Amino acid sequence: MAGSELEYFLFENSYRQAAESGYTGLKPAGWYIEDYHAFQGTRNESFHGAARRHLRDSGVPVENSKGEWGLGQHELNVRYTEVLTMADRHTVYKQCLKEVAEQQGVSVTFMAKYRPDQAGSSCHIHLSLWKDGQSAFPGDRQGGIRCSDTFRWFLGGWIAHMPELMVFYAPTINAYKRYVFQSWAPTKLAWCHDNRTAGFRVVGSGNSLRIECRLAGADCNPYLAYAATLASGLDGIRNQIEPPPLFEGDVYTAENLP
Repeated sequence: MAGSELEYFLFENSYRQAAESGYTGLKPAGWYIEDYHAFQGTRNESFHGAARRHLRDSGVPVENSKGEWGLGQHELNVRYTEVLTMADRHTVYKQCLKEVAEQQGVSVTFMAKYRPDQAGSSCHIHLSLWKDGQSAFPGDRQGGIRCSDTFRWFLGGWIAHMPELMVFYAPTINAYKRYVFQSWAPTKLAWCHDNRTAGFRVVGSGNSLRIECRLAGADCNPYLAYAATLASGLDGIRNQIEPPPLFEGDVYTAENLP
């Protein structure tokens, strides 16, 4: 079971205007940081309300939308589901938002880092393995987190294979510009419990216990990213690859982490 958590920037310029200006001087839909701000996010409800309704009518259930950290940056989350269906939802989602933007004379970008002085846009990947209607991740308590051997080995394989498979999570030159110190994009390989400075964040409990990988950018191909994730994690289970010790603290300032 998987979920793509996508971020993007909304601009008042149309796509044609953006192209004619050489994609410079674009006017963001917001003018101050609106992360969890109820009113500023509402100012763009004409766009996001239409997007949510179109997605719903296209069979893509929406859970929420909200303002994000960057100027004009937003996040719209759709419900998690089986991994291949999630990749399909991810693709329909991006196409839908671009089409709604075109119809309204505005534009959106899913570039991982459209400006160096603004936040990057991610595709946080939430994933858990299930069998017979139950999560295969919960189990005995390990390092303060209730997890099973399956969970631990899957996480170990995912982390171990990340360097060689980074191209599936960061497929463009621009994607690597997102990995900036203290920018909410991870810069080191570590796993933590509910810690947004880490590349791998463990959240939830019981059947909702899952791994959130924060490395992928919003420009990733979801089919390739999920394929790399499953290949890594299943190899971890097959070969019983142990993850590094659970890290606590600020991963950005930690020493001796890859």
